[in-house]
Amino acid sequence: MSTDVKAKTQGSEELLQLVSFEIGSEEFGVDILKVQEIIRTLEVTRVPNAPEYVDGVINLRGKVIPIVDMRRRFGMDRKVQDKNTRIVVVELSGRTIGFIVDAVSEVLRIPKSVTEPPPSIVAGINAEYITAVGKLEDRLLILLDLEKILTATETAELKAMA
Repeated sequence: MSTDVKAKTQGSEELLQLVSFEIGSEEFGVDILKVQEIIRTLEVTRVPNAPEYVDGVINLRGKVIPIVDMRRRFGMDRKVQDKNTRIVVVELSGRTIGFIVDAVSEVLRIPKSVTEPPPSIVAGINAEYITAVGKLEDRLLILLDLEKILTATETAELKAMA
């Protein structure tokens, strides 16, 4: 039974609406309400003395937004960007930030009942970023809390950049 069919048959159960994306061999999901848009990569302007996980800034329709490389944020090696690389533009604490991901997969609606709290370490990523792990038919989906990806200090540093 597909996830959509399950969602319909379970009636009033709470559904999570997520944008899923890939970083390395892992699949992640974030709340669709946090995502403003998903764009192809643009030319990134480097910023001197930026944290190592920040690629720089882009001009998105007249607005300068900082770009965070999710691979670097999670301690993974950088990857050469390709035709699947995307920037997920989100609003965090009143700031617009772009996150570079390897590929955006799909928009999902999954019942909250197929999620469970994360184990202490998942895919080498600090569990504080993770809200839950979704158990889909053929794969696991790591649900991220974007508000916790960056500390308050890091968010302030990005604000100063833009």
